[in-house]
Amino acid sequence: MPPLNSDERTTLEGWLDFHRITLAMKCEGLDEEQAAVASVPPSGFTLTGLVQHMAEVERNWFRRVFAGEQAPPIYEPQADPDGPDGGFDVAAGATLSDALVTWHTEIARAREHCADRALADTGRFMEQDVSLRWIYVHMIEEYARHNGHADLVRERIDGTTGV
Repeated sequence: MPPLNSDERTTLEGWLDFHRITLAMKCEGLDEEQAAVASVPPSGFTLTGLVQHMAEVERNWFRRVFAGEQAPPIYEPQADPDGPDGGFDVAAGATLSDALVTWHTEIARAREHCADRALADTGRFMEQDVSLRWIYVHMIEEYARHNGHADLVRERIDGTTGV
C-alpha cells in the first residue's frame, strides 16, 4: 500500500512500486506453460509477453527518454515491427522466469537514473521536454491498465483474482 499522506515524490514512487509489485504477484505460482497461455484467442496476449513489454516500457521511459541512453530494444518484434511498444510477442523458447529477470533489471536501472534527479528534471520525448513527474504518472497509468489485463488473464488461467 502506498503511503496515504506523504510528499509528492514518495507518493508517485510508492504508487509506481505498488503497481510493479502487483504485476509480479499476478505471475507468482505459474509455470512457464501457463504464463505463455494466450488470454482469449485470437488475442496472443500472455503474462510472459506482458512482463517483456513492461521491461521494454521501463527501458524506454527511464533509459532512452529520461537518461538519453542509446538502449536498443530488448525483444525483437515478431508480428509487427512497426507496432506499438515491443515485448508482447513471445519468441520460441522465451520464458517467464527470464522475462522477470530482465524486467527487474530494467526497474533497478530506472531507480538508479531517478535517484538523484528532481521531479522537474527533464528528458526528451518527441522533440519536447518531458519531466520525471510526467514519466512517473505515465508509468503508473501504464501499469494500472496492464495490471487489469493481467488480472483477467490470470483468472482465465487458474481462477486467481485480486491484487
